[in-house]
Amino acid sequence: MKWYPKILTGLLLLLSFVVNAQDEEVNPQQIDPKAREKMEAARIALITERLGLTPDQAEKFWPIYREFTQKRLEMRNEFRQRQMSLDPAHPDQKKQEELINFGLQLKQKELDMEKDYSGRIMQVITAQQLLSLRKAEQDFRQMILNRLQERRALQQRKENFRDQNQRLRQNRKVN
Repeated sequence: MKWYPKILTGLLLLLSFVVNAQDEEVNPQQIDPKAREKMEAARIALITERLGLTPDQAEKFWPIYREFTQKRLEMRNEFRQRQMSLDPAHPDQKKQEELINFGLQLKQKELDMEKDYSGRIMQVITAQQLLSLRKAEQDFRQMILNRLQERRALQQRKENFRDQNQRLRQNRKVN
């Protein structure tokens, strides 16, 4: 456990670089590839540490987990694309209903896929580790969101400070 603080510190440092590299994070496709790699490395480090994966487990776990997350991402992107194809200015009841049904089908498909992959993953790791995986994923997402919020707040403070300085300069010129 002596290495735990070092990994966490390194992870937070890495996340700060990732967040600083992102001025406007709207969706995963808009993230700089280098930043995405750093974020993925941080996620791997966090999950590996939280699950306490042995080298043998990690070797078998990560290919299955990557395949699962890639398929899940593809399904979510498919829904997002269909959602974006709807014109909010001209709502079409039929298309909206089709999107709702498609979304429900995708949720069912994702649940079925999660059941399948959970079974495959549990052949490599314990049930406790699988439960820890879900918690680690949630914690990582929350950590990223917190970093983004901190970054946006800092940016807002900088903009407010800049605006305030400009007003002060203008007032000095007038007086």
